Amino acid sequence: MGVANKMSIAYGALNCLLDQGAEVGFSYHPLAAKRAEKIQSESGSSFAIECDVEDPKNIERFFQQVEAQFGKIDFLVHSIAFANTEDINGNYYDVPKDGFLKAMNISCFSFTSAAKYASKIMNENGSMVTMSYYGAEKYIPNYNVMGVAKGALETSVRYLANDLGVEKSIKVNCISAGPIRTLAASAISDFKKLLDWHENNSPIRRNTTITEVGNNVVFLASDLSSGVTGQVIYVDSGYHTIGVKGKDSDSI
Repeated sequence: MGVANKMSIAYGALNCLLDQGAEVGFSYHPLAAKRAEKIQSESGSSFAIECDVEDPKNIERFFQQVEAQFGKIDFLVHSIAFANTEDINGNYYDVPKDGFLKAMNISCFSFTSAAKYASKIMNENGSMVTMSYYGAEKYIPNYNVMGVAKGALETSVRYLANDLGVEKSIKVNCISAGPIRTLAASAISDFKKLLDWHENNSPIRRNTTITEVGNNVVFLASDLSSGVTGQVIYVDSGYHTIGVKGKDSDSI
């Protein structure tokens, strides 16, 4: 869920899953309809269905269409987040209630809602994966309400892992990806500085790619991760392990 364009993390996941022989369809926001049609045609994915997750009825309808297409499913990948630009930048305490609720609804509750409907048509030992970022647990400039929403998303993963694990042995995990130049990231002020800092200070001294995230989606969606659930998996070139600026990193 959430393919926006060829730079999106969801697109990386889609391609990696297809490369490993999975049968995959995807959802897209109504504003991305033309791009989604082209991506479906070029990728050979099974379907592309519009879904605006701000309305829970759209999510329910989406999974009804998925069931009509596939019957049962083995995995769900959720890669959807949004906050108003003015609510990301500036001071967190300036975020108005409606902006806060919008960010939480799209970036966090949409996964909980999707998990509810997906679980009804998911096979035993299935897998659900969503996407987070390090700003969920540490302060990141110009991330603000999105960091709070991602924090709630990561907590949701742990609760869903228990609920769905007990009921159907479904795994629920989260990937915390390093900063990647996506459409969503374009709303973050000074994002280029964030990329440069990450590249200069991560243990392997480079940024993360959508393919690297996608490969980890494949792992979590497969039986190779059968004992992994309720986890936040970092795919960030090791940045989350660093405490201070690297001694040999370039000045920024």
